[in-house]
Amino acid sequence: MEIDYKNIKVIGFDADDTLWVNETYFRDAEAEFCRLLSKYETPNKIDQELFKKEISNLPMYGYGVKAFVLSMVESALELSNYDIPNKTLEAILNIGKDMLKKPVELLDGVDVVLKTLSKKYRLILATKGDLLDQERKLEKSGLTDYFHHIEVLSDKKEDNYAKLLKHLDIHPSEFLMIGNSLKSDVLPLINIGAQAIHVPFHTTWAHEEVTDEDTNGKTYKTINTLKSLLKYF
Repeated sequence: MEIDYKNIKVIGFDADDTLWVNETYFRDAEAEFCRLLSKYETPNKIDQELFKKEISNLPMYGYGVKAFVLSMVESALELSNYDIPNKTLEAILNIGKDMLKKPVELLDGVDVVLKTLSKKYRLILATKGDLLDQERKLEKSGLTDYFHHIEVLSDKKEDNYAKLLKHLDIHPSEFLMIGNSLKSDVLPLINIGAQAIHVPFHTTWAHEEVTDEDTNGKTYKTINTLKSLLKYF
């Protein structure tokens, strides 16, 4: 079924892994964490325990590098039976610092897509994570001027989006969200009466994965690259 976008007036974009590389750095950090903890457990067990710790900490720490580092420290303490050397803890903290210093690598076509769409539509950025880190990445990206509004959300659930659209006086039927996560950028929007386009990234955090049951009956378009948006707008 062809999806009609003629009523769209505002287009929202996710940031991490939609406009620039992000999850790849987390996978690299996890591999280094496993190396540092290799004397205590297998890589698979370390990965499992770290993921469980991240999920249990989400209500308190939220998303982002700093939350990730705190979960690594807690996991290291528990996996080592609280016998982790101070130097190893320092190395874990340095993993986080290195992540915060990473360059902002724009994905292919981002600049031309935003430049083209900003001439016809009002664009907003709706991302989640640590405010300071997201502001840093946005400034380094050089994309700030394309956006009418920038919002760093504590989470990306239906209520978060509904409050944002109400605040910006945007009717859901006139809003389209673009993002790499079905769980965070697509399904919540469809559920509140907006539209969404999925642009998959090659790496997805396990917490963002969805089942066929979650997407059953949901109408949205999936495109391979951000540049493909220009075929429709």
